[in-house]
Amino acid sequence: MARPFKQQRVDRQRDSRVATPASISTDPDAPKQRLHKLLALSGLGSRREMETLIASGRITINGITAQVGAGVAAGDVVRLDSRPLRLQFEAELPRVLIYHKPEGEIVSQDDPEKRATVFDKLPHIKGGRWVAIGRLDINTSGLLIFTTSGELANHFMHPRYEVEREYAVRVFGELTEGQLLQLTQGIELDDGPANFDVIHPLGGEGSNHWYKVILREGRNREVRRLFEAFQLPVSRLMRVRFGPVNLPPRLKRGQMLQLEPKEIANLLEWAGLEVPKTLPRQLSGHEKQKIGKTFTPKERKAPIVREAKNWTASKPKKPATTNRRVRQASDLNAPRMQKKSDRNRGRG
Repeated sequence: MARPFKQQRVDRQRDSRVATPASISTDPDAPKQRLHKLLALSGLGSRREMETLIASGRITINGITAQVGAGVAAGDVVRLDSRPLRLQFEAELPRVLIYHKPEGEIVSQDDPEKRATVFDKLPHIKGGRWVAIGRLDINTSGLLIFTTSGELANHFMHPRYEVEREYAVRVFGELTEGQLLQLTQGIELDDGPANFDVIHPLGGEGSNHWYKVILREGRNREVRRLFEAFQLPVSRLMRVRFGPVNLPPRLKRGQMLQLEPKEIANLLEWAGLEVPKTLPRQLSGHEKQKIGKTFTPKERKAPIVREAKNWTASKPKKPATTNRRVRQASDLNAPRMQKKSDRNRGRG
């Protein structure tokens, strides 16, 4: 009788691995919020990316694989690949960093060539992650924005919002009036037509000339390819504005600036998002002092991985000495002579 009983237990556990969203919460009376929305608010990505993440089966709620559209209450335990997540049930003000990126750094967290990346210098945060708003290639410098809000990052980058990007470009050569007009009307590139919304000459010296350009999309190397269509190679490219955020003149290359709460609230209003009244809880006292002040970030050191050593095999042996002195009998102390009284002691 014990064997069928055990089989029934296994079947019940197997059937409960995937549950409906209504049966996940431990407290049925607790107010629930959409899981993908909470994950996006925690800075893990946009809502669409979080729906894809949930559909992959990597998210669990109270040990049960979550489904798209699941609701989560405050008492539920949410894990990503067995790692617990800290979700923001109450809306908090996100963090926004401005970084003056120099040339030579890439905007990527995974690089097989192990090159310098901008994410190595970002402050560590608990229960979330930094999202880079837009990318700059390794040879492009200027304004780079980081935030902990996936929704704010999505509003900056999604093509349907058409957020302006302004660049200062130095090229080897000079555009004619006809070429300037053609760049605003459109040029056919490998991945489709492209154009600048605005292009203004800024002067220059010798063979180098500067131009101010504005466009509303962020395709790969789009600015460089538009100038290269007229055989004008770009020797310097710098982003100076992204939407309402300008690169401050006091922010030098390699420096960061954390926006003040009032500035972050203005960004959320510009994006049409809800403005929370509470400050981020993960800020320490030292980090609050840095708000509104420029600082040079320090690159985080990679953890030192020590290889396990076989001490019995790697321990060096003492070298054998050829001139070793052999112990002789004369080195031994002569035995003491026993007294006669001691020899007779104990005899009856």
